[in-house]
Amino acid sequence: MTEAATTTRQRRLSLAAICAAAGLVWLAFADLGVAIPAMAGDLHADLSALQWANNAFSLVTGALVIAAGKFGDIFGRRRMLGLGIVLFAGFSVLCALAPNVSTLIAGRALMGVGAALILPATLALIPSEFTGPAELTAFGIWQAVAWGGQAVGPAIGGVLTDGLGWRWLFWINLPLAAITLVALRASTPESRDEQASRRIDWPGLVTIGLAIFALLFALTDGPAAGWGDPLIVGLLAAAVLLAIAWYAVEKHAEEPLVKLAMFKLRSYDAALTANLVMNLAFAGLSYLLVLWLQNVRGYDAVEAGLLMLPSTLGIFVFIPRGARLESRRGGRMPVLLGLAVLAAGLAVLGFLHPDASLWVMAASLLIVGVGLGLLSTPISNTAVGAVPADLAGAAAGVFKMSSMVGGALGIAVLSAVTRGLAAGESTGAMRDAGLNQSQIDAATNALVGSSSFEAAIASLPPDVGRAVTTAAANAFTGGIAGALLVSAAIAVVAMAIVRFVWPGQQ
Repeated sequence: MTEAATTTRQRRLSLAAICAAAGLVWLAFADLGVAIPAMAGDLHADLSALQWANNAFSLVTGALVIAAGKFGDIFGRRRMLGLGIVLFAGFSVLCALAPNVSTLIAGRALMGVGAALILPATLALIPSEFTGPAELTAFGIWQAVAWGGQAVGPAIGGVLTDGLGWRWLFWINLPLAAITLVALRASTPESRDEQASRRIDWPGLVTIGLAIFALLFALTDGPAAGWGDPLIVGLLAAAVLLAIAWYAVEKHAEEPLVKLAMFKLRSYDAALTANLVMNLAFAGLSYLLVLWLQNVRGYDAVEAGLLMLPSTLGIFVFIPRGARLESRRGGRMPVLLGLAVLAAGLAVLGFLHPDASLWVMAASLLIVGVGLGLLSTPISNTAVGAVPADLAGAAAGVFKMSSMVGGALGIAVLSAVTRGLAAGESTGAMRDAGLNQSQIDAATNALVGSSSFEAAIASLPPDVGRAVTTAAANAFTGGIAGALLVSAAIAVVAMAIVRFVWPGQQ
């Protein structure tokens, strides 16, 4: 059984430590991208290799997060959280001292082990210490920290890189982790499933870990490599086969990694669906709009990040409102309302054009943020609170896995839609301007990917370059608009699923 925190002050310190640990991870997801150009010069590495420093962290975290949640149930959630913080900080040192890109990628991958231990433990500890309205408030604060870390991560990364150098993105983790660890030890009681067997379901752990790794790898690399690439096709096939194998293993295991009965809880399934779609929509939207602001409107990375902040404002303001609505009406109603508002904001953004008013875009992003804010607390509270307390860690692990798969799906699927629509719209105009097919492909890929559009058209005569730029900008904008309408439609479908799956009044 869980020991109760003895004082209000102690519980507040415990929540601060829990949220600070989660904040370290969410910052690490978001702050590295702006430092890649500086790293490229220092480590003499190309941009594609450095992008894998980002990807390795996400892949390892996603692959291990379910197992890490189960370890918390068995060995203690506070213990796993503390171990995760130590590993996260320790391997930050390896990254800070990295003499080459291979060491950096290895360090980031190992940081992902710590992150996988941190995320489900922080979620699972909340219901063990808080009940009733205080629990909803705690989940709301956790979600605010998660969204805030992703929002301010690029700005913090830019400030540290410009002021102290990119290695301080990792050195800064040491004092923050130390303070968090001290606060955790001083305030947070241990929480575990006292009846859980210490036997580890290794077949289940390996099959689900490899399945998620293969899926995330394919979704991450697919847009650049092409969905017909043999490696990508093989990875997707492997992910499906491994997932089937995992299901068969769990169905017959005496002590399964994840009890399949958990998925018979309809409110839990609805929360997972809403969470996956929420992350799909926001990750795809953020990725594509930042590219549009840079490649079409000419803003730099930091400016583009700042122009995305209205969505964060909407999230922050409406997270507590979603929690209050849940306390009065149950979780189903704010989740349905949040998905509806999210779909509306995405639909408005679906009318994007190259000269679109930034004020209209900001208002649309604010609407998207309102929808996400209404959703955030109810789905996290339901995902962890709908299951028996002894399964909280495993439930939190599956929940965070759905976040990561949703984010990867959002970027992969919406990028593919954008690329397809943009290619179809721009090909004729670029061919009329005198480009051959390889030049057309290079220009289109540069807009939708991470390579330089200017470099792709540098060899063209100035008048042809201007014509191509206009055609590509129009096509890219049309592609994004179409992708955002697809995203809005997905949110509407998720609404229908949640309405059907989730029982009415709880």
